[in-house]
Amino acid sequence: MGSLPAITTTEQAFARFDGLPPVEIPFMLGAWTGESVPTGHPLDGALEAFHWHGKRFDSAEAVHPLVFTTLGGGLTCLEPRTLGPGLRLSDRFPVPKSALAGRLFQLVMPLLSTAHSSARLRMTDYRGVVSATMQYDHLPINDVFRRLDEDSVLGVMDFKGMETPFFFLLRREGPAPSHSVTIP
Repeated sequence: MGSLPAITTTEQAFARFDGLPPVEIPFMLGAWTGESVPTGHPLDGALEAFHWHGKRFDSAEAVHPLVFTTLGGGLTCLEPRTLGPGLRLSDRFPVPKSALAGRLFQLVMPLLSTAHSSARLRMTDYRGVVSATMQYDHLPINDVFRRLDEDSVLGVMDFKGMETPFFFLLRREGPAPSHSVTIP
């Protein structure tokens, strides 16, 4: 599996990202687990504290960008619009990352959950390379992906208005599908 040695700054993360090959949309299909790549960004570790599981790409038109673990241990997809205001404030105010904050968030997850996709995949040019990009339906966010290996990608969240980008790692859950899939 792909690894990221000694990345501690945005500059180091971009150097690694820029050296990676692009990915095509079919490569991204399926379910992925996620984790932050610590670069000093205010969101480093926040998604994990709030029990982020990863992302799910059912097809190019049906993407679930925010899959979280529930209190009962199941998975649920959250509506990104409900979290957008908090993301915008993360540049100005510290994001709580305590176990208590994470448990409280899990209590309100049912209010934020959705069965509808809330993003799509497109090929876009970012930093001079055309690669698969997840575009949120209702927020000015693009997550751009580059291949680390056959089962992992390095992603960068480009959020309009956020001072620095947020980097994350996705690892494929199970084998890559050979076609578009729908996961109940």
